[in-house]
Amino acid sequence: MSAVGTGARRLPLVLRNPSFGRVWAGQLLTQAASRMFQVGAVWWLVGFAGGAHRGLDSGLFLMVSTLPAVALAPVVARVIARHAPRTVLACAAAVAGLVAMAAAVLAQAGALPMAAVYAVGLALAACQALFDPCLTTSVPQLVDDADIEAATGFELSTQSVAGLGGGLLGPLIVDTGGLPGVVAACAAAYLLAALLVRSARFPHATTRTDGAESGAAPASRTLRQVLAGLPFILRVLLCFAAANVFTTAVYVVMPLYTRGVLHSTGSTVASLEAALGVGTLVGSFTGARVPGRPVAVGSACLTVMAVALGLPGLAAGHAVAFGALAVAGWCVGVIGVRFVALFQRLVPAGDKPEFFAAMQALLGATFPVASLVFGALGDHLTARTLCLVQGAGLVPVALALWWLGGRADSGDVRASATQPLARAGETS
Repeated sequence: MSAVGTGARRLPLVLRNPSFGRVWAGQLLTQAASRMFQVGAVWWLVGFAGGAHRGLDSGLFLMVSTLPAVALAPVVARVIARHAPRTVLACAAAVAGLVAMAAAVLAQAGALPMAAVYAVGLALAACQALFDPCLTTSVPQLVDDADIEAATGFELSTQSVAGLGGGLLGPLIVDTGGLPGVVAACAAAYLLAALLVRSARFPHATTRTDGAESGAAPASRTLRQVLAGLPFILRVLLCFAAANVFTTAVYVVMPLYTRGVLHSTGSTVASLEAALGVGTLVGSFTGARVPGRPVAVGSACLTVMAVALGLPGLAAGHAVAFGALAVAGWCVGVIGVRFVALFQRLVPAGDKPEFFAAMQALLGATFPVASLVFGALGDHLTARTLCLVQGAGLVPVALALWWLGGRADSGDVRASATQPLARAGETS
């Protein structure tokens, strides 16, 4: 291989594959906009618009914002299977941009009631529920086979970067520009993402996509059939769904902790979001280097998260909260890299549209429950007590995952689970 060729191979994937780079940038913008609106709206409810039931109001908002990923899973799977990914991704981003633009105009005129804020959150979440699994499914159509793990690493790290950027900007924009400023920023990000995705090429598009474009209806299995054929993976997903009840509650607990314990402003909420995002980002890039099988690593990370999330309930303070969220974020990043890489190896290519839609629905199904339950509890319990509840709830889940790993006796699962994942970390 020539020196030039070697140098090109050493470039990051987003630079040597411009189409993937555009789609990756679109993912970054849409996820950052979605996170920015969620965090900004929650802080607006807690710090400005909320009344005597700030916890319940913010919990209801987050519940509404996560329902589409669950309720629309069968629809999402069918749309992804029947239409070209570029069309699905660009349309989802464009519709979200138009909704946010209309909301920004109404909010600036002072005509955006509370119910409309919930409706906007629902619409944006529906678009994101279509965008995310479609992107995951389309990765093999964007990159060469040798770059799939690198692309997966970029995709997972994008969630961390987007969460960091959106979570940091959301409360700050609310403090300076109010709700209209947040919605306007989201509209610009979504529309730019739509343009970027539309300009990308999908050079490895499958015959399934080609048939969809010509109107042929592809044959695919149902979500139930796909999951029934993957019993080990289904059990793992159920463990993480249970963990999500306690981990995702952090998005309700953080604003309440900031207001009730730290007695601070939106800048502190942004800093806590940044700590969580930085930790997740670091975990996404270092997770492939953590030794051990994915199930063992996952149970260990859940145990560490239990300690980290419960610590602010025992020792209140800015530094403790920042450190705890950074550690918890790192665990989330490690778990994501190890298990998504495992799923990419074990799930047949033809089942991936249905599987990733089902995965998003199953993991997201507990988020509405967590938002509502912890939001309601936030009106009756202190934020420090909620932190202790989060930590305690993760302990039995970590034990269940560890037990599951000990009972996994499938040779294929063990072989796949023990395959080295260093390539993902090295090439991304």
